[in-house]
Amino acid sequence: MPTLVLSHRYSPDSNALFTAALAAGWDVERLHSFRCPEGLAARAPVFYGETILADAIVDDLGIALLEPTSDWLPRLPERHRLRDVRLTTLADALTIRERVFVKPTDEKCFPARVYADGAALNPDPVLPPDLPVLVSEPVVFEVEFRFFVLEREVATFSPYIRGGELARNAAGEWEADQAEIEAATVSIQAMLADAEVELPPAVVVDVGRMAGRGWGVVEANPAWASGLCGCDPAGVLPVLRRAAVPRGMLTETDRRWARRIG
Repeated sequence: MPTLVLSHRYSPDSNALFTAALAAGWDVERLHSFRCPEGLAARAPVFYGETILADAIVDDLGIALLEPTSDWLPRLPERHRLRDVRLTTLADALTIRERVFVKPTDEKCFPARVYADGAALNPDPVLPPDLPVLVSEPVVFEVEFRFFVLEREVATFSPYIRGGELARNAAGEWEADQAEIEAATVSIQAMLADAEVELPPAVVVDVGRMAGRGWGVVEANPAWASGLCGCDPAGVLPVLRRAAVPRGMLTETDRRWARRIG
């Protein structure tokens, strides 16, 4: 059976996955540092945690982690994203003279949000000019859903954001009305069925309702580093397992999506 490898940082999500993995008959290894116990690579490791930890231990684990590429969203057909999005560099983004949404493609080295113009980014001077960033026209997402996707099939999903805040009620439940659930499902299924859309075998895709535009894709992220929201942890486990591929078993398709370090 697989071994779920978790960060030393305890969180509701990692705790939920810990419980689900034990119920599924998996082993669980909670790390206490950025080092792996000897022999862990031989125990079919499946990783869930922060990207900085992933980059530190994947070689020890002998796995490749699958994730969407930096240019995935710009390459997604416009009919699914409903807005202009392009991949560029920090240096280029700083020259933009209009209101724009800017997001670093990896790590949170500056806030992902709408800026009055490129100069308003005011990035840390240590950031390299060629840092990849996504820039897009500003839109308002009224509500968002998170989907864990396995081989182009929805494994589990949950409401995620409403009005810029986590979509949880006073009781802590993740809530959405039936019409929103149906519309979000139609949106994700249309994307998954589209042969022009390239997608990692295991991934998280967020879709949302854009004010004045309708339902479309917000972004895609690595399953192994994404919050669960209200998703069923038992449904997430197979997605995580597919996203952690032993180096010797990588197919050509998998290599397209394997995370590159450095």
